[in-house]
Amino acid sequence: MELNGPNAEVVAIRTDEQAEEQKLIRRLQMMMNMVMQVIAQDGSLTVDDAAQMIADSRKAALAMFPGKELAYDLIWRPRFQRLMRERFRIM
Repeated sequence: MELNGPNAEVVAIRTDEQAEEQKLIRRLQMMMNMVMQVIAQDGSLTVDDAAQMIADSRKAALAMFPGKELAYDLIWRPRFQRLMRERFRIM
């Protein structure tokens, strides 16, 4: 089935938007993984430095995905909390 006319344009726009969103998601995942690796592996990193990195990564994530605070809090916050507990023995 081939789409012609206005419907084809709508499908093309949706496909472009989906591709752009997937690109942003991959970029976000890469950024968060890098932050987590630095926190886990850099022995000279202080608790305050790690907390600042997490705060900065949250700001960046919300700049990429405005209005998605709940998604961040459900997906990334628990991961960072677990990492901070493991890395710095924080209760």
